[in-house]
Amino acid sequence: MRYVLASNNENKLREMRELLSGEGIELVSQRQAGCDFSVEETGSSFEENAYLKAAAVTDATGLPAVADDSGLMVEALDGAPGLYSARYTGNHEDTDAARTAFLLEKLAGEGNRAAKFASSICCTFPNGEVLRAYGECQGSILKAPRGDGGFGYDPVFLPQGMEKSMAELSEDEKNRISHRGRAMRKFIEELRKHNADK
Repeated sequence: MRYVLASNNENKLREMRELLSGEGIELVSQRQAGCDFSVEETGSSFEENAYLKAAAVTDATGLPAVADDSGLMVEALDGAPGLYSARYTGNHEDTDAARTAFLLEKLAGEGNRAAKFASSICCTFPNGEVLRAYGECQGSILKAPRGDGGFGYDPVFLPQGMEKSMAELSEDEKNRISHRGRAMRKFIEELRKHNADK
């Protein structure tokens, strides 16, 4: 069965394909499905933005669409960057390294480094059905980037109880503990129930 990832982020596509392997799903990017648009993320939560993205792609393609809206929430910054994680510097075109440097500047001299990653998954179907799942990964922000794996803020995020940054973990290790990995496992459970009811 073909599903569309409501994103053109190659890193996200790779991660989610890996997590969905074995489910009989061919996951393609929205560009591969012929959707050359980006959805305005006007929701006030990760859940709302995930739904907006998935619904727009299902409407455009007539196929089930999966969207992930995720971000980093830092306690000392009142939950920022949060919904604005991908455009924290004010420019969506900035690099991950630029956003990470901006975050570290904001936390200069701050003793409280507690943070969490959150991911909301939404899957919309042409018949109007919707599946949702949510996952979190608790941790803290390092004072300098470590590792060259992963993407986004992974090099400065130290998962709770671990000695490696998210960017120093193997893909399998990351998928086991990450916010997206946790949300996707819940989503797969919901998807299996959904398909069993058909």
